[in-house]
Amino acid sequence: MKSFLFATLIFCSMLATSCNGQNDNQTIVLLHTTAGDIRIALYNDTPIHRDNFIKNVKDGMYNDVTFHRVIRNFMIQTGDPDTRQGNFPKVEPTDSNELGPSIEGEILFPRYIHQKGVVAAAREGDDINPDKRSSKYQFYIVTGKFQTDEQLSELEYTREQTAVAVIYDKLLKQHAAELENFLRLRQTTKYEDALSRLRDQAQDSVDNNPPARISKEQRRLYRSRGGTPWLDGEYTIFGEVIEGMKVVSDIEKTRTDRNDKPLRDIRIISASIE
Repeated sequence: MKSFLFATLIFCSMLATSCNGQNDNQTIVLLHTTAGDIRIALYNDTPIHRDNFIKNVKDGMYNDVTFHRVIRNFMIQTGDPDTRQGNFPKVEPTDSNELGPSIEGEILFPRYIHQKGVVAAAREGDDINPDKRSSKYQFYIVTGKFQTDEQLSELEYTREQTAVAVIYDKLLKQHAAELENFLRLRQTTKYEDALSRLRDQAQDSVDNNPPARISKEQRRLYRSRGGTPWLDGEYTIFGEVIEGMKVVSDIEKTRTDRNDKPLRDIRIISASIE
């Protein structure tokens, strides 16, 4: 299966058409690493990330950076300019992003999903980054693992319950004065009835406009290739590996410390546009 997938990826590259249905004229980037070569095709329908990545490559921002975060059955992350050796200028964090400067997100879900081999932008969490802006430099390559239909169905249910909780929390804030008044007057029954009514409203809202379902094709991809479906719709996917998944897998298997940092440096020696 692994050999077949690798051959399929190369075949897609030879046709100049990615396995995600992208047209030709894609930009191909070669990551020459200490573990081997990885070729990435950048999607044309995420132009902000495509052009930003091309600029980073041409500016030499990825030369000598390490794969600083590696998690087996999940992903490998790189692109942090501050991991370079030598007298390179540091990229200071901004007030809103500890990963440094950010760019506008281009999340195209469900068009793109976190199947094995896709390239996506790292970002800070929603608590300080509600707009889901992407790191200007750091990116990750998905490795993930095979998913079952049961796991995918459970994920759909979790997404729905999360959506209900988010709406319910907003309703609680909107009706805070009313609820506090019931408590102040010790009107427990009215207070509990109001909570029940708001919960029903939240559930009805999600029932009428549910989160995107996992399609049959997406289920097939997650069963046959694997990936990290719980990240879908949360991060910008802007490319995919078309050659070198064996190298990605080798990097993924390296030993790491408790902070997921490889015990021995694995570096991008150079990045170039092909």
